[in-house]
Amino acid sequence: MAKSVSYAQWSLEPYCIGMKLRSLRTQKRLTLSRLAAETGLSTALLSKLETDRMIPTLPTLATISRVYGVGMSYFFAEPARHTLSITRKAHLQSNGRGTESVKFTPLNAAGEGTRLTVQMIEFPPGGATIAVESFRETSGVVYVLEGRLQLEAGGMHEVLEAGDCAYMESEMALAWSAAGKHRCRVLAVLPGETRAES
Repeated sequence: MAKSVSYAQWSLEPYCIGMKLRSLRTQKRLTLSRLAAETGLSTALLSKLETDRMIPTLPTLATISRVYGVGMSYFFAEPARHTLSITRKAHLQSNGRGTESVKFTPLNAAGEGTRLTVQMIEFPPGGATIAVESFRETSGVVYVLEGRLQLEAGGMHEVLEAGDCAYMESEMALAWSAAGKHRCRVLAVLPGETRAES
């Protein structure tokens, strides 16, 4: 039988009060019994509050806040920014793999104001190349998941093996391609406005 959720529980769920209570307690390295002694509340009540089995009253929350040295706003502050983007394994697998072009699979929803663009890039065998915008500072991280990656920047040529990682901060043009006769897959994390182009 599904547990019914009250309107109060539903409306307070985004604030994660129980998780914040537990986090504060572990940061202060307090046990439930020690917190109970300092607040005058029972360990059973504190446990129910931390596991979201009970909603704290405002006086109870104020008592706990004083022990932790935080204001009530700590529990009710609206997040300034929250984005969670999940890409399932099934979306990353495809049946047809053409050898003609580089395949880009976005791993986050990129939009205006997105700070990071995360994508899996699959290079076909035979050296199809992509370039990252130049003439302005670009930074990013590239992690080789499979195969070998040829990385070129300002006359420098490096070959990265599976498991290798490169962190870049550069104003030089960057070019990447598969090294050798096998495909290469990389995880690329770049600033939101930076585009990798084929």
